[in-house]
Amino acid sequence: MSIQPGSDAHKDLFCRQFIDTHERFDPETLPWPDLDEAALARLRGVPFWQEVFHTERRAGAIVAAFTPLIDDPLVREAMAIQGVEETRHAHLIRVMIDRYGLDATEQPLEALPEDKEKAFIDFGFGECLDAFLGFGAFKTARQSEFLPESMFEIFDVLMHEETRHIVFFINYMAWREKTRGHGAVARALKSGWFYGRAARRLLGMVQRGQDANDGRDFAVTQANMFLDGFSFRGFVEDCYRENARRMSVFDPDLMQPRLLPAIADVALRGLRLWNRGRPAPAGGRA
Repeated sequence: MSIQPGSDAHKDLFCRQFIDTHERFDPETLPWPDLDEAALARLRGVPFWQEVFHTERRAGAIVAAFTPLIDDPLVREAMAIQGVEETRHAHLIRVMIDRYGLDATEQPLEALPEDKEKAFIDFGFGECLDAFLGFGAFKTARQSEFLPESMFEIFDVLMHEETRHIVFFINYMAWREKTRGHGAVARALKSGWFYGRAARRLLGMVQRGQDANDGRDFAVTQANMFLDGFSFRGFVEDCYRENARRMSVFDPDLMQPRLLPAIADVALRGLRLWNRGRPAPAGGRA
């Protein structure tokens, strides 16, 4: 990276890149496909739509609440665009819920914390974790033809914007911490603490999704083809490779998330050593 993190040049780069790559579209006019009964049953069997819809609505509310508090006009302009995109994500999920009759309703949003900046940072690290894991899950589902390709093309719009969001967030945090004089150790400890909070929230969401469907509909009856041949190592590889592929389109002078790819790399090295000399399981990756 040739630009010093925290500098005005760094701020101009990550904000201008984010502003200039914003795309305008209406979720209602996207080419939503007609699904046959089998695909519709699989889509309806996914137990997380309620959580996803609520999370996207809350994301829009958090960014909208935090944006007016930002002093720097350029950062504030870029953050406002993220708020537009987060709100549009919720609208897109709402359109999908209505179109395909998904079991999800609009629940009241909980009151936002008094510290709006901390709420945004909390959300941002959660989005980094969700996106990294989502890259692998998205690739697995697409390869297994869990839904028609035309549906994945719409989901890919969300995945691309989520990638933009986490690159913007990582650079915002680097700029914020540098301008406040925080050193590398303090930044690393803060990142680890927020990632830990994000992981706990994600586990809670998974548990709630299983409870809502009694752990049966999605995991057993609806998604056999999605999970067929699943292996933990294969999933981590997909997360790692898809993250690298999606990040490759960004300016190399922009910072990118490093902690989760580094953890995945260490895990993969360990799994390869563990499996060295062992035959691969039939029907899946070792």
